[in-house]
Amino acid sequence: MAYNELLTNRVREALSEQLVVDEVKMFQGICFMVNDKMCICIRDQGLLCRIGKEQAAIELEKDNCRQMMHGNRVMKDFVYVDMENLQTNKDFDHWIKLALLFNKLARSSKKGKRN
Repeated sequence: MAYNELLTNRVREALSEQLVVDEVKMFQGICFMVNDKMCICIRDQGLLCRIGKEQAAIELEKDNCRQMMHGNRVMKDFVYVDMENLQTNKDFDHWIKLALLFNKLARSSKKGKRN
């Protein structure tokens, strides 16, 4: 499982004020579940952000991310953000903010629910 440890630690720090955060190994990396919902994942040298299909469409127009594909299926709520688009704190914070905003609206999967 290859993922950027420095980026992982930046995400941990950014999510440190969230009440419920779990780290789960998936998508060949590590995913941060916030309030039992997938929020941000680190894979290779970038982020997978769950920002919702409307915000994803806006960000894709800016050409600063790419759509997540799962096989032949487009995952409309998710975008990949490469390291080149995470260089500044402002850029990094932008993606964290979008993921946390959508997290409030997102539905939890039955698998991710706590007992």
